[in-house]
Amino acid sequence: MKRISNIYIMMALLAGILTSCHKDLDLKPTNDITADVVYTTPQGYKQSLAKVYSSFALTGGGGTSATIGDIGGIDQGTSDFLRLYWNIQELASDEALCAWQDPGIPELNFMTWNSNNVLLQGLYARSLYQITVANDFIRESMDDKLAGRGIEGADAEAIRVYSLEARFLRAYQYWVLMDLFGNPPFVTEEDPISKTPPRQISRADLFNYIESELLAIEGGLTDPQQNEYGRVDKAASWMLLARLYLNAEVYLGSGNSKYTQAIEYASKVINSGYMLKSNYRHLFLADNDQNRDEIILSINYDAIKTQNFGGTTFLINSSTNGQMNPASFGIPGGGWGGNRSKSTLPGKFSDISGNTDKRAMFFGTNPVINDVATFAQGLAVTKFRNVDVNGAPAPSNDGTQCSVDFPLFRLADAYLIYAEAVLRGGEGGSSTTALEYVNKIRERAYGNSSGNINNLSLDFILDERAREFYWEAYRRTDLIRFGKYTDANYVWPFKGGTQSGAGVQNFKTIFPLPALDVISNPNLTQNAGY
Repeated sequence: MKRISNIYIMMALLAGILTSCHKDLDLKPTNDITADVVYTTPQGYKQSLAKVYSSFALTGGGGTSATIGDIGGIDQGTSDFLRLYWNIQELASDEALCAWQDPGIPELNFMTWNSNNVLLQGLYARSLYQITVANDFIRESMDDKLAGRGIEGADAEAIRVYSLEARFLRAYQYWVLMDLFGNPPFVTEEDPISKTPPRQISRADLFNYIESELLAIEGGLTDPQQNEYGRVDKAASWMLLARLYLNAEVYLGSGNSKYTQAIEYASKVINSGYMLKSNYRHLFLADNDQNRDEIILSINYDAIKTQNFGGTTFLINSSTNGQMNPASFGIPGGGWGGNRSKSTLPGKFSDISGNTDKRAMFFGTNPVINDVATFAQGLAVTKFRNVDVNGAPAPSNDGTQCSVDFPLFRLADAYLIYAEAVLRGGEGGSSTTALEYVNKIRERAYGNSSGNINNLSLDFILDERAREFYWEAYRRTDLIRFGKYTDANYVWPFKGGTQSGAGVQNFKTIFPLPALDVISNPNLTQNAGY
């Protein structure tokens, strides 16, 4: 049986349904159990913290049979955080193409979205929902609340750490909103709970807020690798800071680089005790929870205890079909035939050395896609599998649900952030060390030094990030940082709505705020171009 953190499977006592975008940040998650009951005991606090974490992996309290989830206006199975985030980061990039014609998907395939796209609306609402849940927990964890409930000593100290973790999870979701939407609505635990529409925050101010939160909490978080599995530690905070600083010029504007800080925090992660897992493929299997070598923070899934049609259940089933022997992927009843690679992705593995990069995991022979709606065209991606390292399938109640944890942060990213930040002129790093870090990743990929390189360039780093992180929801953000995303000189199949690819308007480096929210909240101004 898969080992999954208690923080994920604990029955959370708070459950909320948000049905209106403009209220997402104003409402407490509510049911028949009030805060005065939920937060009476230390155990109640941990159960409530479970809700903050489980909002990543669950879509509501009713499992796969429920018709209503945490957020309204979207199919519950589609409303999972990872499913939404993955679609937006991968379909709207040079890596993935979906054969389905479900609402919102074609516009991501072709980069023709508008402010009514249901998947963009869904992720916006999902992130704000998770922020709402975190705000509530933080608000109830203040010292005066603990004292008033007679919680003191070691119990109070543990809850204070829980609160720091909730602040991290809130900062992460604000980072998602900043990266994708630029200028979202903003509320913290300090804002009074009311029906007043939330204020809008600028991208630059939100950057400063996220940075200040992460710096404020890092010292109080649990030391690296010392927390319960699936929970935040100091390395997770350092990892998000490193990623924040690497993208600072995107968020703050050209000339506002923070590559020196990116090197500093990537180095903290690298020196924190995590290490590269020796077998790359084992990072994406159903027993990837059995080691804590490389994965710093993950979204944890269990096919028996945390069922929904998002997460890695979506990722694995949508990337396979009946002709691929679904049983070998641990999904004998699955294989939905949706997502496969654009030809530009397998092309990244045409290595000049002629040696085999073991990270390349594809099914098929012809990478070219002429008909978007035909899954069999193009190469399928076989990176994630619902089996263990010995090939045994993970338990599943219906033959489709999966137990693969999804890595949000892993050590390899710190290596490549360090190398890129050095190349971009950050201080405090070494070009020699940068090359060593990249070659560590490539030695793992090739099984020996045959794939090692002697010189680094930014173009090489971008391609190496594709090889290392494909299908892990990095790509859109990377392409924007490298100035490739909207560029007419860097195209991929179906970019801009044409089969050969075309440039798109520069304003599409961020998405529109959902039209419904802009209409209902007079404090919001729509992003330029929409």
